[in-house]
Amino acid sequence: MFFSDKLRLLRTQANLSQEDLADELHVSRQSVSKWESGISFPEIEKLISISDYFHVSLDALLKAPLHDLSLIHISEPTRQEAIS
Repeated sequence: MFFSDKLRLLRTQANLSQEDLADELHVSRQSVSKWESGISFPEIEKLISISDYFHVSLDALLKAPLHDLSLIHISEPTRQEAIS
């Protein structure tokens, strides 16, 4: 699950509109929309505010679960460079 999906899930579970969340975070509704659609990513200060507001850790917001890591493929040359 990506950050954008997690943010949308947290917002909807809290019964907030994008406008409501934007007001809480002191940003525009368009910013929240772009974050949820994956077009842009919030600055670190806003990530901390989101984490505090929803009472979730930054790790929970940003890190992909282990099963999602299978989607990331490292090319063989890169793997060899990492071993060297």
